[in-house]
Amino acid sequence: MLRGFFLISLLVTIAGIAYLGFRGEKSSAPPFELFPDMVRQMKVRAQAPLDFFADRRGSRMPVEGTVPLGYEPPKPQSIATPAAGVAPAPVREHIAFSEGADYYHTGKMGPDHWGNGFPVEVTPELMRRGRERFNITCAMCHGATAAGNGITKQYGLATVVTLQDDRIRGMADGEIFNTITNGKNTMMPYGGTLTVGDRWAIIAYLRALQRSQNATIADVPENQRAALDKK
Repeated sequence: MLRGFFLISLLVTIAGIAYLGFRGEKSSAPPFELFPDMVRQMKVRAQAPLDFFADRRGSRMPVEGTVPLGYEPPKPQSIATPAAGVAPAPVREHIAFSEGADYYHTGKMGPDHWGNGFPVEVTPELMRRGRERFNITCAMCHGATAAGNGITKQYGLATVVTLQDDRIRGMADGEIFNTITNGKNTMMPYGGTLTVGDRWAIIAYLRALQRSQNATIADVPENQRAALDKK
């Protein structure tokens, strides 16, 4: 029995060496694969022909009304209205992602100056929208309070900065808008996924977060200070 085991082992070894010895050889025959792992499947490949269709084009136009998986089309009410005294930004019937060269769309006042202040009216609805978009888009990295302690940092993304830093607090609103739009360092750009109105809503909510973590007694309305003193 032991002799048979050694004989089988020898044959397997010889077969393995013979098989591996042909590695690197060129041949016009299809390769022999022990485990193809579903490499070749009947499926659509980008920019590749496909015999399933009469014109043999694999790439097809999406069905009308198709949206990317997991993407919610922005709703008209998500666009904030311009503040009083501010020239209204041009808003199309469809939701714009970036369509102009003005402050509302770029964050710049002039070619080389970041603007400050909000080109939209800061309303409770805007703040609710900003909180929702911040928690969806930003909180996983920057944390729920913008302290830079999001879940991604716990898994090794050490480059996330705290937005409660004095440098960020003093940063112009337009520069923050530009960072959201175009990204910075390891932060990806969100100009193609967040509408212009949603970007300003996030900035408004961020400013509220910064104030909430660094408030002084002067930030409390006078009619409410007495209640705080009693506590």
